[in-house]
Amino acid sequence: MELLKAIRERRSVRKYRTDPVPDEIIIEILDAARNAPSWANTQVPRFIVVKNRCVMEALGETLPPTNPAKKAVTNAPCVICIIAKKGLSGYHKGVPATYKGDWLMFDAGIAMEHIVLAAWGFGLGTVHVGMFDAKAAKKILKVPEEFAVVELTPVGYFDEIPRTTPKRPLKESVSLDTYGFPYIG
Repeated sequence: MELLKAIRERRSVRKYRTDPVPDEIIIEILDAARNAPSWANTQVPRFIVVKNRCVMEALGETLPPTNPAKKAVTNAPCVICIIAKKGLSGYHKGVPATYKGDWLMFDAGIAMEHIVLAAWGFGLGTVHVGMFDAKAAKKILKVPEEFAVVELTPVGYFDEIPRTTPKRPLKESVSLDTYGFPYIG
């Protein structure tokens, strides 16, 4: 699938079929994420593929009842969790290089976007899941202290492509040289 087409067509999917996702496809998706750029090539993201139904149900319990992805985390054929090593990305000689501090969230976010776009290219649905109890998920997944649990995504085949959500017109989002000066007429 062409990249721009995948970017424009990809949607958040919250209902999955039970068909398993072949390991070869999961590996291709994770390889796309592994190739994501990172601060000074620190490569802080790591990936946990969850297929065990009990672990998925436990992860589902880390989402509040108001999170619309709660059922997706427990019902999809698998869940990919991104964790990231703390204290490397955004640092120079052990000191934060910018006021933003640790850049692990940026690097993990880029890697997750590679995952969701690669998955879409294989006809698979995903949804970014950030509203969950990361401390509880860390315990469930037995993540070492030097890592932060950043994000989850269920991965699976779906029957219906979710509706398109409205996006702000580009001219309302882009300025030229300084904020508020129109770039697009």
